[in-house]
Amino acid sequence: MCALLFCAASLCAQTPPDLEPKTAPAFVRKDLSGQKVALKAYRGKVVLLDFWATWCAGCQAELPKFKAWQKKYGTQGFVVLAVSMDDDSRPVRKTVRRLQLDFPVVMGDARLGDAYGGLLGLPVTYLIDREGKVVAKFKGDSDLDAMERDIESALRQ
Repeated sequence: MCALLFCAASLCAQTPPDLEPKTAPAFVRKDLSGQKVALKAYRGKVVLLDFWATWCAGCQAELPKFKAWQKKYGTQGFVVLAVSMDDDSRPVRKTVRRLQLDFPVVMGDARLGDAYGGLLGLPVTYLIDREGKVVAKFKGDSDLDAMERDIESALRQ
């Protein structure tokens, strides 16, 4: 599966605001400590759902920013949920420890990627509003300032 994924460079595609938001596909996965994480449990919060991998340089660059946003906006009902598309959890655990990530990290697979329209490149990040609707999608090396503005907008809703 990972052979089909590549780290997209300088591709930022954001969902146009005139499209009707669709409900984010539900899933339940175990985090790296074995606890169940259900997307549905975050209803009422703004979720940044990030599909990433340890071998993706763009993904590695975004994760510290996402950690900072979790700290900055967490009390306003914001949560980062990271889905690693690595085949093995060992490098994921190492990266989580190295970056001291303090948000849920779960392991993904092709089926979960397909539920989100297929992932032909990483990173791919979805912004999900408090009602569980996908309001933005970012692919590749995204404009993090624009992403943060979208997060702030979703938090005000």
